[in-house]
Amino acid sequence: MPIVVTLDVMLARRKMRSRELAERVGITEANLSLLKSGKVRGVRFDTLARICDVLQCQPGDLLAWEPGPEPPDDSD
Repeated sequence: MPIVVTLDVMLARRKMRSRELAERVGITEANLSLLKSGKVRGVRFDTLARICDVLQCQPGDLLAWEPGPEPPDDSD
């Protein structure tokens, strides 16, 4: 997928652990881990807003678009 999650980079810049971010945002560490790895299909705007609030960043600091071939649609 051409959307890349760079949440781990922002966590490192803020010197914050995933556990602390999950607690402050109000999501599980497992869900945060899935988000960090890019294994989610979407994220709720309110969750994204809370992450940005805690990390004092913009959504564009957490997401990047990298063009490339689209993976095959496995919904068949």
